[in-house]
Amino acid sequence: MSSTPLNIQAGTSIPAADAEEEPSFPSYDGPPFLSYGFRPFFLSASLFAGLAVPIWVRLFAGAGSASFLYPPRDWHVHEMLFGFLSAVIAGFLLTAIPNWTGRAPLRGIPLLALWLLWLAGRLCLAVPAASPITVAALDASFLIVLASLLWRELYAVSARAQMPIAVMITLYAAANLLFHAAALRGLSTDLPERLVLALIMLLLTVIGGRLTPNLTREFLAQSGTARLPADFSRLDVVAMLSVLIAAVIWIVGPDLPAAGWAFIAAGVMNVARLLRWYGWVAYREPLVLILHIGYGWVAISLLVLGDTVLGAGMPQANALHTLTTGAVGAMTLAVMTRASLGHTGRAKRAGALTVVIYLLVNVGALLRILVPQSESPTALTHTILQLSAAAWSGAYLLFAVAYGPLLVRRSLDEP
Repeated sequence: MSSTPLNIQAGTSIPAADAEEEPSFPSYDGPPFLSYGFRPFFLSASLFAGLAVPIWVRLFAGAGSASFLYPPRDWHVHEMLFGFLSAVIAGFLLTAIPNWTGRAPLRGIPLLALWLLWLAGRLCLAVPAASPITVAALDASFLIVLASLLWRELYAVSARAQMPIAVMITLYAAANLLFHAAALRGLSTDLPERLVLALIMLLLTVIGGRLTPNLTREFLAQSGTARLPADFSRLDVVAMLSVLIAAVIWIVGPDLPAAGWAFIAAGVMNVARLLRWYGWVAYREPLVLILHIGYGWVAISLLVLGDTVLGAGMPQANALHTLTTGAVGAMTLAVMTRASLGHTGRAKRAGALTVVIYLLVNVGALLRILVPQSESPTALTHTILQLSAAAWSGAYLLFAVAYGPLLVRRSLDEP
């Protein structure tokens, strides 16, 4: 296998730059599709995102009906936060863990079983074939198993530096359980939604905050550029802590002015953090530039959410979509494209189709936050929403088309 973009450097707590070499693992002679977690989960996440969002838009427009376990709005929220995103996270973690621990990756039949567990959750929530409690338990079990695998691997080598990631994935699994517990009883799911959105902010700030400068530094160093991103410092720590503080206040009191001001402070800190990485110098390589754009969405989402909480910004639904369609959309595709190239033995350079993928996901995010909000959606609302869905979902479908063949075949550097 080629050097991985999902490794970590000694002494850090989250993924950083590419390693010189990967650990040596036992030989694997099974299907290439099941050789590494990124293969089934990245492809499945892209196909699911490409289908689920247009289905939701059609239902929102009243052009059909569904027999989901939950009402369409709750189904849409759950499946994007706990269905689509959990697949991306699983693909990332299952590929990164071997480099964190030096232990063999999950592959073959065990990987297939985990992927089928994720798939069963998606199918049963869409077309319930058992009791609601059984379906909810089936879906919830995926993240519980994923968190358990992560803890097992980290504990086996006493990898304490990576355990904060395991804590966040455990909380992610707990948020899914809370969502099901509330939804099955017909109660509001606002609390688990805020919890998982807060976790997303933290994951993007922690993981994106190391991937972005480290991969930028690698690219600029190879290009012979003198100006390199600033090293990890107290400012980075303060920026991450500011997001944690804002997230906790928001979970406890979503309407508190303190939450709004905390978000704005966190946004300012993360804008300052982003500027220290000199992303504009890496404009020649979209595979690197997209990481800066994605982290820019993170910082913007914090500022926008702060304004919204204080009553001076855009509607809450639009503000939240700066995080979900903007930050999550750009950062997930940035990681998915780079990992798919690097782990299949290909040059880590963005081709024309990859650039189109990045353009589509950002256009879709911009359109989504411009959707007018009203009690009775107008034709303009539906039109902008449909264009947004077409662009955003189209980015993931194009990923499946462009990268799917790479994910099901052997790596170029394998026998």
